[in-house]
Amino acid sequence: MSRIRIGGIALLVLMVACTPVAAVGGESVAHERPSIDTVDDCSFPVTMTDDSGTEVTLEDEPETVVTLNPSAAQTMWEIGAEEKVVGTTKHAENLEGASERTNISTDAETIEPEIVVDLEPDLVLAPSSNFVSEETVETLREAGVTVYYFQSAESLEEVRERTLLVGSLVGECEGAEETVAWMDDELEIVEAALEGEERPDVLYTFFGFTAGEETFIHELIETGGGTNVAAEAGVAAYEQLSEETVVEQDPDWIVLNTNSPEMPDSSAYESTTAVQSDQVVTVDINHLNRPGPRVIHAITTFAETFHPEAYAAATADAADEPTGDGDSADDDGGDSSADDEPDVDDDAPAETTESDDETAGDDADGVPGFGLASAATAAAVVAVALAAIGSLRHRNDRS
Repeated sequence: MSRIRIGGIALLVLMVACTPVAAVGGESVAHERPSIDTVDDCSFPVTMTDDSGTEVTLEDEPETVVTLNPSAAQTMWEIGAEEKVVGTTKHAENLEGASERTNISTDAETIEPEIVVDLEPDLVLAPSSNFVSEETVETLREAGVTVYYFQSAESLEEVRERTLLVGSLVGECEGAEETVAWMDDELEIVEAALEGEERPDVLYTFFGFTAGEETFIHELIETGGGTNVAAEAGVAAYEQLSEETVVEQDPDWIVLNTNSPEMPDSSAYESTTAVQSDQVVTVDINHLNRPGPRVIHAITTFAETFHPEAYAAATADAADEPTGDGDSADDDGGDSSADDEPDVDDDAPAETTESDDETAGDDADGVPGFGLASAATAAAVVAVALAAIGSLRHRNDRS
């Protein structure tokens, strides 16, 4: 079975739902986003309406694809369609073999339309982000390029949907279905492990910020068996956390990421149960901040860290169950350490990272850390971050 320094502050982008249109019997009819039960059969020609309201027609199965965000590239790799990818942003180079593709990023971390056009791709996959806007898409379309624009995933369910959508667009429905099935299998193991378990209090911190309730990282922590104390403290999106709140919440575990792996130099953090008990876990930024299938690895890391015995037992039980096809989730090597070297953060939320096509630019997939937030909240986050930069010096380190 197939798997799974101060920089710019990424603006949080409000995501919207969309309704693609598929060609059936030569006519375009509206249908819901693909689900595990309603995925297209990968027949061509196909016409679908993207999130810009544009009908996109593919006469034949695409042979060459450009991805404008690392999360889209990751999805192509996971569903077994990586050989079709001819161009990616530079922050997708953590994927095995991606460095051999054409880099479509500029020195300023934005998308270079001329490079994309010169590649003459059959299809461009364009998840939304601060640097992948409808304007960017229109520029490419005016040059004769076929582009499918869609909102980046904001939840685990939407990661499933986007995976199936990409599979149907590029003719890899089977690989997409297998990838989503793998995700669901892993989540079932985690769910089994958490049954009857007491959840530890968890605090995620990066560059002095934390992720609150209206973020996807909150969903990852909670799904992985922790209680996000930032949400308990009333944090909604991405905010700086006061030392008083850190002391008051007293987390059992502290989560760091590979872009910001240092514990805050603060007596408040030093006093926490997490630090006193040496209960600190650092998670690959690419698993936290890219809305693609590999977010599952962040969840399983949390489950294994917070509930080691229960997770080990649930994993053993799952391994004893027949799969029906003899395949395992690791057969495709979908997430080897070589594939996911944590060099940069691309889909990060409100994080400060200068090397981020996505967080600061082309692969925040529209949302730093792809958290749900309003435009007003986004502006507030940026204002707080800029104020913080004025008084603090942070080291900066995909998507």
